[in-house]
Amino acid sequence: MADEALARAGLHFDELNKIRVLEPEVSQDTTELKEECKDFVDKMGEFQKIVGSFIDMVDKVSKEVEKEKMKAIGSRNLLKSIAKQREAQQQQLQALLAEKKMQSERLRVQYEALQKEEAEQNEFIEQFILQK
Repeated sequence: MADEALARAGLHFDELNKIRVLEPEVSQDTTELKEECKDFVDKMGEFQKIVGSFIDMVDKVSKEVEKEKMKAIGSRNLLKSIAKQREAQQQQLQALLAEKKMQSERLRVQYEALQKEEAEQNEFIEQFILQK
């Protein structure tokens, strides 16, 4: 009965028979909530550490990827420039080949003309010798 009178006044006894303003169940719930909050804060701290290390790792990987990407772009550009150089060199060689073919044809025509002239001169010499 005394407990009921105190309870109506807002006073309660806990498990150690100390007078409390809160009901024992509310006090226990508050304590449990406090412990759960502490656990939650601890877990959030661990989560932040994990996320921080993950972000650092992702940053390192992204830097390496960017570095390799630049190497690949450089290699591709080098390959393109080498291909263009070879194409230009091939065109130069084809032009030189065409020039040499024209020179060969010109020399062949000149050779044939000289052979014809030699044959004419040999014939002239033979006729000259026969006339004497």
